[in-house]
Amino acid sequence: MMRRIVMVLVAVLALHSPCFAQTFGVKKRTPRPEEFGNVLMNNFAESSRTPIAPVVFKHWVHRTKYTCRLCHVDIGFSMNANGTQVHEADNEGGMYCGTCHNGKEAFGPRGKDEAGKAVENCSRCHSSGKAVEFKYVFAKTIEGYPKSRFGNRVDWMAAEEKGLFKLKDQLEGLSIKRKDLKIPVDESIKSKEIGMPEIIFSHAKHSVWNGCELCHPDLFGVEKGKTKYTMQDIFDGKFCGACHGSVAFSNLDCQLCHLKDVQ
Repeated sequence: MMRRIVMVLVAVLALHSPCFAQTFGVKKRTPRPEEFGNVLMNNFAESSRTPIAPVVFKHWVHRTKYTCRLCHVDIGFSMNANGTQVHEADNEGGMYCGTCHNGKEAFGPRGKDEAGKAVENCSRCHSSGKAVEFKYVFAKTIEGYPKSRFGNRVDWMAAEEKGLFKLKDQLEGLSIKRKDLKIPVDESIKSKEIGMPEIIFSHAKHSVWNGCELCHPDLFGVEKGKTKYTMQDIFDGKFCGACHGSVAFSNLDCQLCHLKDVQ
């Protein structure tokens, strides 16, 4: 009898204790479309000598303008959220965010309003917890874009193919111009689950956004078949999951990868 009571108490605590909300077996909250891919940058903001609100980095704004490769290879941002350890002095020195946010490529830390009065632009990035009026509004930005089931609810590949936005892959004074490499043909990746269609991996589609350097050799070896991984690895944010599930289309949308019917 006592054992049964203890088991019931444990079950009740498991359902109501916040610590269990981060474990397997609990369905995560689906982020709002405008939240998907957002990164809270707070390595130093709130803990600095002059505390300031953390930065909310919105991938959906930047992905309509720049390739992933430009930011994560040429500029040098880590693929891990908050892994770059960006200081304000870095930005002021023209590195990381400051590569573009310099008042020329994009707005800088300081600028002028329509009347020519000097203004501080801090809140346009350091916006966490603030009611900020932004230039780009999510619902307005994605009007007319092809729809998708998960993530931002936008089919970004189809939108790019339709020419709804043009991606910039080079920055003057930063990027080193290089010849385009020959793009390998699409390849089939055999599924380990019985009855699950094979994966069709498109180098052409990935090269538009990522180039080659973003995936090779850190995420995937260059010799075909040598890199071993599982679907659980992907859900854990490794290999394909380094992008899919956090920024690129959600790995919940199985049919976007598992395309080839098993013969």
